[in-house]
Amino acid sequence: MKFLKKIGKALFSSKKKAKSPKKAAKKKAAKPVRKKAAKKTVKPTKKKTGKKTGAKKQPAMVKAALAAMPIAEVTHYFPHVNAAVLKIKTGEIRIGDELQFKGHTTDFKQKVVSMQIDHKPVLVARKGDDFGVEVKSRVRAGDLVFKKK
Repeated sequence: MKFLKKIGKALFSSKKKAKSPKKAAKKKAAKPVRKKAAKKTVKPTKKKTGKKTGAKKQPAMVKAALAAMPIAEVTHYFPHVNAAVLKIKTGEIRIGDELQFKGHTTDFKQKVVSMQIDHKPVLVARKGDDFGVEVKSRVRAGDLVFKKK
C-alpha cells in the first residue's frame, strides 16, 4: 500500500497546490532573496618559454625514492653453489639488472647473470615470485635487495 502511495506521489506531485497568501507571505518575509553580483575574474596568461621548470626534478626524486625501497629479500642461501633464494616484494627483476645486497654484515653490488624458478631458467621474475640467483658473496636470510639503475 505504501508503495502505491509513493508511486502516486511521484506521478502526480508535479501539480502544486495553491497555498494561501498568508503562508506565502510569511515564507517570503522569513527568507529574503539575495542576488549576488557576478564577478569577472581575468586569469593572467603565462608566456611559454620552452623551458620546463620541474620536469627534470620529479623523475630524479622518483628514482631516489625507488632506490631507497627494497625490491626483494633473501630467504635462503646455498653456500656450496653460491646461490640465494630471493622473494620479490615489489616490481620485477630481469637478467642484466644490477642488484645491491644489504644486510648486517653484507653490502655488495652485482649484475644478475642467471635466474631460476623451480630449477628452470627464466628471464623475468615478478612480485611474489621466489627465485634463485647466483651470487658472488655470502648472503644471509633477511638481507634486503635493492635494484640499482
